[in-house]
Amino acid sequence: MFRDRICVPMNEELIQKILYEAHNRCLSIHLGSTKMYNDLKHRYWWPNMKNDVSEFVSICLICQQVKAEHQVPSGLLQPIMVPEWKWDQINMGFVMGLPLTPSKKDVVWIVIDRLTNSSHFIPVRVDYSLNKLANLYVSEIVRLHRVPLPIISGRDPRFTSRFWKNVQEALGTKLSFSTTFHPQTDGQSKRLIQVLEDMLRCCVLEFQGSWERFLPLVEFAYNNSFQSSLRMAPYEALYGRKCRTPLYWTELKENQIHGADLVKERKRRECLKAASDRPKSYSDLKRKEIEYQVGDRVFLKVSPWRKVLRFCRKGKLNPSHVITPTEVEIQPDLTYSEEPIKILAREVKELRNKSIALVKVLWKRHEIEEATWELEETMRNQHPKLFAGKIFEDKNP
Repeated sequence: MFRDRICVPMNEELIQKILYEAHNRCLSIHLGSTKMYNDLKHRYWWPNMKNDVSEFVSICLICQQVKAEHQVPSGLLQPIMVPEWKWDQINMGFVMGLPLTPSKKDVVWIVIDRLTNSSHFIPVRVDYSLNKLANLYVSEIVRLHRVPLPIISGRDPRFTSRFWKNVQEALGTKLSFSTTFHPQTDGQSKRLIQVLEDMLRCCVLEFQGSWERFLPLVEFAYNNSFQSSLRMAPYEALYGRKCRTPLYWTELKENQIHGADLVKERKRRECLKAASDRPKSYSDLKRKEIEYQVGDRVFLKVSPWRKVLRFCRKGKLNPSHVITPTEVEIQPDLTYSEEPIKILAREVKELRNKSIALVKVLWKRHEIEEATWELEETMRNQHPKLFAGKIFEDKNP
């Protein structure tokens, strides 16, 4: 004893037992290194005690899985390349949860040209079949602008389904999906969704009536308004001049609209490049550049989903980070595929105006407790061989 503190001998096993008792037991429950050190130093002492406490907490697997992140994100922001020509590349997204209109529409499908920011807003219903969405895509986009080469979209089940992929492959289009939990990949459509929602609210408050009635006017107003990333309106970038409105009805002269210098394609691309580089410069100030080597162990950040059982826990108390001891094959775009092996159960969720069929899926390299609930329609399109069990009134193969 020295000044009412126990002097612990330099025995690694004994020190680890003390640290384990002060950190992992039910009366301490994984406190941080500062709290843990200040609690221990009033009763114990050994050389480099503070460093030992800090190292013990930093390598605690439970703490790494559940504690909030306070470090800057790894990896610098990588902007998507600016397209070479109009309607060569497009973004897609959905505005969900809108009030049901008299024609039974409750969703807006947005399609954006990445070069000119010109957009189309298509009213649809949440339960539209993929066949109907494909027909709308051909009639509303392909008919007017030809077939875009790559499409960037979120991971909506409509876009990730096998049917949609087959349609795009037949048209010669490459699908690119945003990285899960990284909305900045598809930031252009996310920002447009915010603007569209605000414009629809203004229309409903100002003019009264159904939002579907004003959707064509909202599309015109958006496409004819100034965009800071282009330094002009999308219509002006697409057609060479802004569309007339009652406020600006003056006829433009021929030499004003047909000059070769008015197109300014290079300048427009430079403006878009500057607009995409600006958030990168801001974001990289709060990021750190890091490179991973083959064989490095990393944590996978996950998000708790409703109706989904993952990692043997439900809902809010899910671990925010997990690590799996199994090896997976990483694709060139840094994604990997989960392979379903069996459907365990089926359930129909009854909502006010519709029913949603769900199936409980057991995945390869996962325990039965980690089975997840997925949309039946999506699983039927992507993995039809799974639907041969007794729960689907078929005989098992």
